[in-house]
Amino acid sequence: MKRVLIPIVFLTLLIACSKKDAQSIQGLTSKKTVMQKEEKQKIEALLSTYKKSLNTSDAALAQSLYTKEGIFMPTEAPSAIGSENILKSYQFIFSQIQLNIEFFIDEITVENNLAYAVTSSKGTTLIHATQATVPEANRELFVFEKVAGNWKIARYMFNKTEPQK
Repeated sequence: MKRVLIPIVFLTLLIACSKKDAQSIQGLTSKKTVMQKEEKQKIEALLSTYKKSLNTSDAALAQSLYTKEGIFMPTEAPSAIGSENILKSYQFIFSQIQLNIEFFIDEITVENNLAYAVTSSKGTTLIHATQATVPEANRELFVFEKVAGNWKIARYMFNKTEPQK
């Protein structure tokens, strides 16, 4: 009787533990999914604020969205490295043009304190020197870093999707 009872008790305990582990793993997976969704929403809000900075020509607002060591890599212009140079770069850009664009988010991926987003944008650009309004269309790559609990732009690069004429 003992020979039969011991394996049955062992199997019962083994099955009970497996179910508990499976439920625990499922709970952790659900929690991680919810947390990633929340982080993606925070990044979407950051991108919305960035769009606002572009459409209002607010260089200080744009700069505030970057990490202190951030890098802004505009198309056909030198990279701006660090907070002070990022501000100067946006000030120069906004002295030359006025953007009116919309962002479209293709992808946001979050992994711990780093994330990236692939976006595109489309709209118009008013060139101050000529007062001409021209189409604007870009594709963008953002790399984000979570600093003191807040997402910031660590790297940003874009290029034109339509050749300039």
